[in-house]
Amino acid sequence: MERIFSKREEKISSERMYAHQPITIADLREFKSQLIEELLTSLKCQSSQVQKKWLKSHEVRRLLKISPGTLQTLKSSGAITYTKIGGVHFYDYDDIQRVLESGKMNNR
Repeated sequence: MERIFSKREEKISSERMYAHQPITIADLREFKSQLIEELLTSLKCQSSQVQKKWLKSHEVRRLLKISPGTLQTLKSSGAITYTKIGGVHFYDYDDIQRVLESGKMNNR
């Protein structure tokens, strides 16, 4: 992805804009197309990243959007399993997904 930006940056730097040059609707449309293309490329790269197997507490809290106290309650009740290594709690991503799936409700 960095290569895409660097190539375009080189192209843009060679095409300087000056105050006396008008910006046309065609220029804006081309800019829009390039911007959308770059955003889609960036999103595809992010979505293809492999999810980590083990998450730390702050990552689990961010994923579930919960507070440290809520995570502690889930650990204490056994709802979420963890492994402790050297004072750091690790959570299996697949276990978290299973807990979320098992808590689904059918609201009809």
